[in-house]
Amino acid sequence: MKRIIEICANSAQSCVEAEAGGAKRVELCAGIPEGGTTPSYGEIKTAREITSTIDINVIIRPRGGDFLYTPAEVQSMLADIEICKQLQVHGVVFGCLTKEGDIDIPLMRKLIDAAKPLSVTCHRAFDVCRDPFAALEQLIELGCDRILTSGQQPDAVKGIPLIAELVKRAGDRIIIMPGCGVRENNIVRIERETGAKEFHTSARSVVYSKMEYRNENVPMGSSAVTSEFETVETDRRKVESLVS
Repeated sequence: MKRIIEICANSAQSCVEAEAGGAKRVELCAGIPEGGTTPSYGEIKTAREITSTIDINVIIRPRGGDFLYTPAEVQSMLADIEICKQLQVHGVVFGCLTKEGDIDIPLMRKLIDAAKPLSVTCHRAFDVCRDPFAALEQLIELGCDRILTSGQQPDAVKGIPLIAELVKRAGDRIIIMPGCGVRENNIVRIERETGAKEFHTSARSVVYSKMEYRNENVPMGSSAVTSEFETVETDRRKVESLVS
């Protein structure tokens, strides 16, 4: 089976680059420094309009931080899911936990039902749940299509033992997709040692501003790479190397 690459895309342009590099799918996100938050309507709509073949999954996460959501946050998640259905994306990505660290089954079921017929991925909320094996069975029962996981470790290489066990237990009932720290120099090892077939990676490079006039003394936030005149974007060449 050919390796499937999903790119964590931080913009519509990154979706274009991911498609050009041969990725099968993107997870479209805003707020990358927070671990990914829901992108704007305009970003999702533009990504759909300027790509042609790549599957677009949209993260449904109203804020950074934990995965215990208030009624107001749930309302916004449901509204964002409806927008994604209207824009006819391929899928949505979310994860909800109880305060005890278990999968919030009633809320997950509510969101999954609202998302139908879109594909559903449970994101790395899974990596901070209390019992990954119980969560695996619950997510299968709920009807999720895949789980994005670093094996409950800071990166997927450290998480190889758990990921391998999850792949074994999941069989063909759900897709286990390693993510976080998946790079050109370790994807073959992760693939070989876990048995996974789908992989989630950023494949980004720094993009330098074309601004000629620059005031370097006024920061707009704390998330710049090294200055306000650098951003990051998916790099199609990195995607190509991961796909092959």
